[in-house]
Amino acid sequence: MDAINPPRAVLVHDWLTGMRGGEKCLEVLCRRWREAQLFTLLHKRGSVSPTIEALSIQTSFLQFLPHVHRYYRYLLPVVPLAVESLRLPPGDIVVSFSHCAAKSVRPPQDVPHICYCFTPMRYAWHMREAYFGRERGFKARVVDRLLGILREWDRRTANRVTHFIAISQTVRQRIAECYGRESTVIYPPVDTDFYTPSAVPREDYYLAVSAFAPYKRIDLAIEACNRLRHRLVIIGSGQDEARLHSLAGPTVQFLGWQPDEAIRDHLRRCRALIFPGEEDFGIVPVEANACGTPVIAFGRGGATETIVPPGGREAPTGVWFMEQRVESLIDAIEDFSKSMSAFAPASLRRRALQFTASRFERELFAYIDDIVCPKAAPLRLAA
Repeated sequence: MDAINPPRAVLVHDWLTGMRGGEKCLEVLCRRWREAQLFTLLHKRGSVSPTIEALSIQTSFLQFLPHVHRYYRYLLPVVPLAVESLRLPPGDIVVSFSHCAAKSVRPPQDVPHICYCFTPMRYAWHMREAYFGRERGFKARVVDRLLGILREWDRRTANRVTHFIAISQTVRQRIAECYGRESTVIYPPVDTDFYTPSAVPREDYYLAVSAFAPYKRIDLAIEACNRLRHRLVIIGSGQDEARLHSLAGPTVQFLGWQPDEAIRDHLRRCRALIFPGEEDFGIVPVEANACGTPVIAFGRGGATETIVPPGGREAPTGVWFMEQRVESLIDAIEDFSKSMSAFAPASLRRRALQFTASRFERELFAYIDDIVCPKAAPLRLAA
């Protein structure tokens, strides 16, 4: 397989409503396979890059619901029906990018289906409270019943995938636990050509960059900086915005969502990035390291694979806090403040360069090539 004779590829993505980490992974294939057809549950036109928008994009019946882009996350019960309604054309390869249900699409018969899995359906498996709260009584029983049905469907339809790729060792373990399947880890791309160090002086503030979803735990960063009276700059927006604003003291500043250039500028100038959520991988901490900026991260999930704490053989690139409690984060911030000289920008940058976009593209296409055009087994001469 090469650029001259590309495969007849069919791409699948959960939904196209913004340009986040998952869409940046998809974009790599869209750039290489410009004639591919792209299937998704719904598409907010103009919300993703021109490279993705240029493909022939097919949607499910969810697309025809009025203003669906505002409330699609509440349509989880009908997601299986929407996925089952997608009818993929013949081709040489199906590649799905899935954190919800894209992996459950039904591929044409005898066509290999590679799933680049950001995580098994996180709503149903690992983050029930983050998305549905701690309901009691009848509502809790309804939610539990719904999630049980979704988990069973999600597990059963994993058989429609012939090859799983996980975005991290954390997700590799989840795929094994949820689906009983092996997977290969290929870390997602980080734009280390864009996120680079600068000669601008550091300023005395901490930074958080995140969507405002409850599981991101931005509240921990706010409460810790409130107590320490440290300046905290927050870039982001989302469903949890009103609550987070209500928690903020006088040293906390909200900037709303900002373009990449503004995010890079703050990553270059802040003392450190605070990353208090548990993520499947977590691109922002690597972007911070690429700018020569250390990270204070919750020591679970993807951050344990990207951020190196002090005390090991490698040069440190940040510190971990081990409990999602304000006191634990405060201790980590104070420990960081005492050891700032240990974090050499060149070492942080060198660590980030292990996650480049060129590395992602090389590993992903080599994996796909081996499936579409497997290497012939060596000939064995007769004795």
